[in-house]
Amino acid sequence: MTTQQILILVILLITAAMFLWDRWRHDMVAVAALLACVIAGLVPAADAFAGIGHPAVITVACVLILSSGLKNSGAVDLLTHYVVPAAAGPTLTIGALTALAALLSAFMNNVGALALLMPLALQIAIKQSLPPGRVLMPLAFGSILGGMTTLIGTPPNLIVSSFRQQSGNGGYAMFDFTPVGLAVAVTGVLFIALIGWRMVPARKQAGAEGFDAGAYLTEAKVAAGSAAAGKTLHEIDAILDETDAQIIGVIRNDVRITAPSRGWVVRVGDILIVEAEAEALAGALSALGLKLEEAKTPPKNEAEDAETGDKTGAVAHEPKTPPEEAGDKAVNNTRSGEDIALQELAVLPGSMLAGRSASDLLLRTRYGINLLAVSRQGRRSLARLRAMPIAAGDVLLMQGSPEALSEFASSAGCVPLAERELRIPDKRRALTAGGIMAAAVGGAAFGLPAAITFAAGVLASMATRTVPPRAAYEAVDWPVIVLLGALIPVAGAMETTGAADVIARVMLENIAGGNAIFGLVLILVVTMTLSDLMNNAATAAVMCPIAIGTAGRLDVSADPFLMAVAIGASCAFLTPIGHQNNTLILGPGGLRFGDYWRMGLPLELLVIAVSIPLLLLVWPL
Repeated sequence: MTTQQILILVILLITAAMFLWDRWRHDMVAVAALLACVIAGLVPAADAFAGIGHPAVITVACVLILSSGLKNSGAVDLLTHYVVPAAAGPTLTIGALTALAALLSAFMNNVGALALLMPLALQIAIKQSLPPGRVLMPLAFGSILGGMTTLIGTPPNLIVSSFRQQSGNGGYAMFDFTPVGLAVAVTGVLFIALIGWRMVPARKQAGAEGFDAGAYLTEAKVAAGSAAAGKTLHEIDAILDETDAQIIGVIRNDVRITAPSRGWVVRVGDILIVEAEAEALAGALSALGLKLEEAKTPPKNEAEDAETGDKTGAVAHEPKTPPEEAGDKAVNNTRSGEDIALQELAVLPGSMLAGRSASDLLLRTRYGINLLAVSRQGRRSLARLRAMPIAAGDVLLMQGSPEALSEFASSAGCVPLAERELRIPDKRRALTAGGIMAAAVGGAAFGLPAAITFAAGVLASMATRTVPPRAAYEAVDWPVIVLLGALIPVAGAMETTGAADVIARVMLENIAGGNAIFGLVLILVVTMTLSDLMNNAATAAVMCPIAIGTAGRLDVSADPFLMAVAIGASCAFLTPIGHQNNTLILGPGGLRFGDYWRMGLPLELLVIAVSIPLLLLVWPL
């Protein structure tokens, strides 16, 4: 092996280890790998960022923007209304929902497709008396399967196409992936609908009911001589930091103020709404010198809340006179009981909340809402809530007005898990958004460059306002764009240095025994394994040079090997970390890390059994 080959392999091993460690974001790791290649002389400095302008990267960005047009116009809502049966058994309902997810994912971002259908899936779980994980996991797997059916279905397909183009054979057309991908997707959806969903462990959702257990929202009165009297809520929060409790509301003169600002000054006679676990409650009351308020007959709506087990103490009175407080200029959320709601929000991958805490986000100041609890991987946590870093897949229990909660969910990158608000789709905008997407797909199908047709579609969407110009940039998942742009030159270095040939030779001689069919199976299995452990786009970028090198060593066509990489990169079914959609359902489904393989392993074996014969038939060696 040459020095350059050793250097690129070392960089790739370190990169893969960083991906698996998951301490840094994938885009950061990819940029670090790119810079390491530049410093080592493996990638020319002038070409370091050429990947950002690569057609595959441009196409991914454009597809994300067009997907947001389909979502925001209500086109998907209309389709859902006609596809998912209103009254059917769990098998038919789950099958229809999974098939719809696969269909949407063939032409739009699969994370967006899952986010749109998750609230519907949770409603179906309630109606069918099913654990939510048994509906959410089929939905997530269906959205992943659908991505392998078209060129734009998932970023790995575009990466595979770009490597074929670089090898001098031209890129793949829009529906070159369909013969094999569609057969695999249909088989997978049928397996999920008939058998697979029953294999998902029946776990209770970490939802609103789960948050109530062990958590108390208590009314405590500020008596004369109390340590809380005369202090601001900010000062009180500092005291309560030691007791794992927090103040989420204040009652003054029978008027309840939800999410008061931290500058609110507490007076004698105020009633503080304290949130604490049973073990922390006594310490919180003692630290502030508070007295438990005597129970009173609740108004009608609070009584109903009590009957359903809701101990949130939602606002029950229309305020007679809004309180005036010098330190409460930013937010004064005094509302009627009908305006205060509890809502569960799932944090999407790539959300701006990731890695930040409630105190960092200034939820009360900016949005006038409370973060009541966080569920992570099916476990409830209330301790140190304000300082807990939020992660993708977390379920947040939020309290505030419906308008404030809706604004927060939209701007922060969250999916509401409770029943969605009634939204009447704009049929004109929906048809326009669907027509633009169909025209872009059609242009690519007839041989026009995909990056050009989809860029034209984005321009048309912005001109017709199906995607407002400002929202177009917000619709792009920039970490994914950076990841792709950085890894394309790195993967190219594997080919130019000959490292891909070295890996291919070792695999063929030591494992496949020089047999082309065994080599094809090996490429597929290795790609599927890596995709279960690291980002699928990164997996495709690493495996494509190896696939081309393997085909060259065997002196056969590279097409079946590249298609095997495309399929394998879209088959991350064993872990919650292999694909963003698996991560997203972890909290809402009450799932655990080891739950995925139960349905995922048979599904991956089925994919291998179906895809290998079809690859040899459609793309002969």
